[in-house]
Amino acid sequence: MTQKTKPNLEWTRAGLPRRQFLQATSALGATTAVGLGTQAASAAGGTLKSRTYADMRSLDPAFSQGITDEEIQGPIYSKLIQYTPGREWGWQKDAAAMIEQVDSTHIKFALRSDMGFTNGFGAMTAEDVKYSFERIIDESLESSNAPDWGALDHVEVTGERTGTIVLKNAFQPLWSITLPHIAGNIVSKKAFESVGGQISTEPVASSGPYMHKSWEPKQKTTLVRNPNWKGKPAAFDEIQIFHIDDEKAAEIAFEAGELDFTRVSLASLERLLANPPANSTVEEFPSLYYVWVGMNLENEKLKNKKLRQAIQYAIDVPSIMEASYFGVAQPSTGIIAPGLVGHRPTGMIPPSQNLEKAQQLLEESGMAGTNLAIDVLNKQANVTTAQIVQANLAQIGINLEVRLHEGATFWVLGDESAGEQWKDMELVLNRFSMTPDPYYATAWFTCEQVGIWNWERMCNSEFDELHMAGQSEGDVAKRNEIYRKAQDLMEESGAYKFITHEATPVIYRNTINPALRPDGLALLRFFTPA
Repeated sequence: MTQKTKPNLEWTRAGLPRRQFLQATSALGATTAVGLGTQAASAAGGTLKSRTYADMRSLDPAFSQGITDEEIQGPIYSKLIQYTPGREWGWQKDAAAMIEQVDSTHIKFALRSDMGFTNGFGAMTAEDVKYSFERIIDESLESSNAPDWGALDHVEVTGERTGTIVLKNAFQPLWSITLPHIAGNIVSKKAFESVGGQISTEPVASSGPYMHKSWEPKQKTTLVRNPNWKGKPAAFDEIQIFHIDDEKAAEIAFEAGELDFTRVSLASLERLLANPPANSTVEEFPSLYYVWVGMNLENEKLKNKKLRQAIQYAIDVPSIMEASYFGVAQPSTGIIAPGLVGHRPTGMIPPSQNLEKAQQLLEESGMAGTNLAIDVLNKQANVTTAQIVQANLAQIGINLEVRLHEGATFWVLGDESAGEQWKDMELVLNRFSMTPDPYYATAWFTCEQVGIWNWERMCNSEFDELHMAGQSEGDVAKRNEIYRKAQDLMEESGAYKFITHEATPVIYRNTINPALRPDGLALLRFFTPA
């Protein structure tokens, strides 16, 4: 097939202004990395040491947390296609020797003859592809990643290594999200069936250049070479992925010689650009992350729409940009970043606060003087943002408590399967990762995601219809309007105050050649020694 043109996300950072810090205190303070050891990282010596911002949730592609799990799954599983590292979005063949979209709903593929699984589970076949993809849409499995395969009907096996992916309707994100990301990971049918059809943090079999060796909760995951891999040899004997929530702690670890690659904080970017550590490189990338303040629509207090709207108008995003993101990031207009189809040039509610409007709405709500709480992941930028929101709401007479969480407790706050803690959630400061198609943004705010990833619990049939229409619409202009309208509905609900898409500065040793997506996220299987 002819590969579709990907959006151009190249980005140049403007000069950094002098900054006045609007919030001088942080609940974190200076932190240090724990559990990394004291020896300097040495990629050239056979070990690559990288950092991820959250602990592993699952090595099952059907139940992955997002990029933090994919950073581990990417090197140990194979896909039909993989993202191509570089500054522009594209893909390359991986397990597929041939892949072709023959019409809007049929994709033919043929597997390479040298693909296989570890632990004696044999060659990779088309049956494994069928099993891997169809199990994610199996309603009985209740996969959290089912939206990524939302248009899949079935996979037809036409030979030992050949098959056809059959879609219910045209699905535009297939090549930019589904196949090269988490839902495209191919697992062994025999291996999964041998353990009851589902795994957690222990893979039964690997098919990539690396294998999973060990996981030390809240510390690190270790991968080692896969001796059965027949493709281009793995570049490192071992990859150690350290789980460090806070960018400042990761910077300390890097400057101590304990990491080879990490994202760094925006607070440190100017300093690192001017004076990077010896034998290291600092680079900046545009970010597809999106950050917002959400409100639980089923909370008794927040059922009051006027109250929610008052909060939307009271929050001052420019203040957050200066204090939390040091003037580097820009306010967002929704969940879809600049450069992607569906990005809104402006939102319906200005990023700057309007205290007069907020006070009027609060008085109309009859909720003046109410007490609320905001749940926040305990990271420096998040804490500072929450403190500014707290100060903003105090200006209109709302008392806001800031509740800090570590990753293990934060990422289950809105998950009904983890208990009834979601009922106590009022406001939440959230941040989701993204891939280069708007479908991946809207997928998590549908009715079926309520109690899973839709923590605001907005259930809007028109939004769901737009989400479904957007996945198959081939006209770019029409797709653009679909996703802009979907974000309008989110903002109109009063449940969302959009904050920023951040930016992605990274630092790495000159002893390695990093392989990064256009948004600066790591594709560890493609890293090599310099």
